[in-house]
Amino acid sequence: MGAPGPGLTGWNDRARVGGSAIRVRGLRKSFGGKAAVDGIDLDIAAGSLAGLVGPNGAGKTTSLSMMTGLLRPDGGSIQVGGLDVWEDPAAVKAIIGVVPAEVRLFDRLSGAEVLEYSGRLRGLSAAEARTRSTQLLDVLDLTADAKRLVADYSTGMRKKAALGCALIHNPSVLFLDEPLEGVDPISADVIRRLLTRFVDSGSTVLFSSHVMELVEQVCDHVTIIDRGTIVASGTTDQVRDGKTLQQAFIDLVGPRATDEEVLSWLGSSSS
Repeated sequence: MGAPGPGLTGWNDRARVGGSAIRVRGLRKSFGGKAAVDGIDLDIAAGSLAGLVGPNGAGKTTSLSMMTGLLRPDGGSIQVGGLDVWEDPAAVKAIIGVVPAEVRLFDRLSGAEVLEYSGRLRGLSAAEARTRSTQLLDVLDLTADAKRLVADYSTGMRKKAALGCALIHNPSVLFLDEPLEGVDPISADVIRRLLTRFVDSGSTVLFSSHVMELVEQVCDHVTIIDRGTIVASGTTDQVRDGKTLQQAFIDLVGPRATDEEVLSWLGSSSS
């Protein structure tokens, strides 16, 4: 994608720099004696648009929750922007934006109000929060609905509003958990284009997704996680290894069923 459009130019003038924006070592988390994340290592370079993919229950959300300081790990270390997530949580939260899988917004505020409020919480002046809110609403195609209550927003509109809240303070690193789940194609395209624009400015995005086509199209780095461990990580081309990403994913993770005859009755006629 080209240069940032009107409303975002100048927000994020960080140049691409070497090194890791996200560095994870030996990350572990168990629930009820069962390992949800089992000692993973991960490096995401600054300026990357990276995808974290895996089957349901693989540990994606748990991993992202620990990386963003929402869930304390049982072991391991996490650095974002060179800062330790659990030793300096306030400093880390100041440089990251987060959009969880289940978006929770203040339903009795309008779209404009919820973005402005997020900006004020992040320390922006009232004037700057209002300016950035207006710009984001425009880029996110929400201007016509800016005065509507968030309670009346569709799933796609709520996802876009949540993304605006996560971006309004101009974070260095953006974490998103299933950002396009339940989102219509038009809203999905708006979100995809904005993420690409954000990374083009030198910032970093890590998002989880089940949509392999999306990851293959937009991500320069892919990590596949299964049963709490990383089974592949590298550039998208390295992980694909000449296949589609979906086929590579299936080959690495393997089918879930172990007996093709288990549902031998399905589809058969009976008297």
